Amino acid sequence: MAGPRILAVEHQASCPPHLVGTWLSEAGCTLEVCRPYAGDELPALTSYDGVLVLGGDMGAHDDDTVAWLAPLKDGVRDAVAAGTPLLGICLGHQVVAAALGGQVGRNPLGPAVGPQPVGWSEAAADDAWVGGRSGAEVAVHWNNDVVVRLPEDAVVLARSPGGEVQVARFGPRAWGIQAHPEVDTDVVRHWAESDRDDHLALGLDQDAVLAAIDEVAPDLASHWQPLVARFAAVAGEVRG
Repeated sequence: MAGPRILAVEHQASCPPHLVGTWLSEAGCTLEVCRPYAGDELPALTSYDGVLVLGGDMGAHDDDTVAWLAPLKDGVRDAVAAGTPLLGICLGHQVVAAALGGQVGRNPLGPAVGPQPVGWSEAAADDAWVGGRSGAEVAVHWNNDVVVRLPEDAVVLARSPGGEVQVARFGPRAWGIQAHPEVDTDVVRHWAESDRDDHLALGLDQDAVLAAIDEVAPDLASHWQPLVARFAAVAGEVRG
C-alpha cells in the first residue's frame, strides 16, 4: 500500500518544504505541494493523511490582503476537528494558532534569527510527535512575529530562550513550531538578502548568523529528520 499523502501549503516560492519535504519522502510519504500564491486551488485538508503549513512573509492575521488565509484557517479547523495530522512551521504555526482562537503579534524582544536551543517542556516527554526528541535539539529561527496568546487547550511543548512559544500542540494530532526545521543555509541566505536593510538598521550581523547556521548544520539534520519521520508515522497510523 502506498504511504501517507501529505499536503504542503506553500505561501511563497522562497519558503518551500525543502528538507522536511525530502525527509517526508524518505519516510515513505507522497508529498503534494499547493501553491495558492501561484493560482493553485486550496484542497480540503481533510482529504489528505497529513498536512504541512509552511512559512512566509505575510502575517497570520492578514486575511484581508492574502486571499487564501481565511479558507486555509477554515481547513485547519476542519483538520483539527477530524484528527488529520497537521504541522505548522513558523507562519504555519502562527496560522494554526490564529485559526483556533489564538493571537499572533510582533515579538516584543525583536526579530529572532539564527540557531537557538529548544527549551522542551515536561509535556513534550510523552507527546506523539516530539516525544522522540533527544533533548539537545537546536533550531533555526527567522521571524518577527510570535504566538502571543495560545488557543484554549493548547499545550506548550517548548519555549525559546526568551520565553516565546517555540513548539505547541494544538490538538491530539496538530502541532506548530516557530522555528524552521526545513531550512539550510542556502534557503536562509536568500531570506537574509531580502531582509538585509532591516537587519542592518537593527545592528544584526547576518554574516555571523549564517556562519552559526553552517556550524550547526549537521546537528540540524540529525535532530529534525527523526522527528519528521515521527510525524510521517502519525500520518501513517491515521491512514491505516
